[in-house]
Amino acid sequence: MEKIRQGALHDEAAQRLRALIEAGELAPGSRIPEKRLCEEFGVSRTPLREALKVLAAEGLVELLPNRGARVVRLTRDMLEDTFAVMGSLEALSGELACQRMSEAELAELQALHYRMLAHYRRREREAYFALNRRIHEGIIAAARNEALSDVYQRLSARVRQARYATRLSEAHWAQAVADHEAMNEALAARDGERLARILRAHLRHKLAMFIDSGFVHDPSADRRTGSED
Repeated sequence: MEKIRQGALHDEAAQRLRALIEAGELAPGSRIPEKRLCEEFGVSRTPLREALKVLAAEGLVELLPNRGARVVRLTRDMLEDTFAVMGSLEALSGELACQRMSEAELAELQALHYRMLAHYRRREREAYFALNRRIHEGIIAAARNEALSDVYQRLSARVRQARYATRLSEAHWAQAVADHEAMNEALAARDGERLARILRAHLRHKLAMFIDSGFVHDPSADRRTGSED
């Protein structure tokens, strides 16, 4: 792994850690291997621990008193709360984007949509998700609301963590694509109210996917087995 360059060490360390968690390379509930990561990143413990504080504030990492840190295991309550807020954020972004996006931004979003559909038809999961993410982030950007964008970015890391750890069924994938088809139509018509409704429903469908997959952690099981730290 490439060493981190000198400068804002904890910022880049936080980006690297976030990416490892989102990609599932650091699994939910696993301890953060600080010594190994310091060696791989080429940093001391101080910037790494500052990075862990940043991720703890984002809800991705849990700091354990005198025992390091571990990746947060997402509970049903946590996901439901996160998706409730993200549904509102995305709905608002859809309304604002329809009012404020340029024709060039609209054309770009539509081009991304059709490229995403091509990956779906070929069942190219990672390429599909990469474009899916760009579409959602493109709508957020087109809303031109810095506060909305900041909160969205902080919460979306949790969603990406759950996505990588979840096996996407054909039924859920087909539903997601149908949602995006409707989103694309609403964008083309600049129908903000319709797009807001679609985005809220889309987030509910994502939440159902995570819950149905069995990914969501049940804290009561830890208490029954005595495995909780």
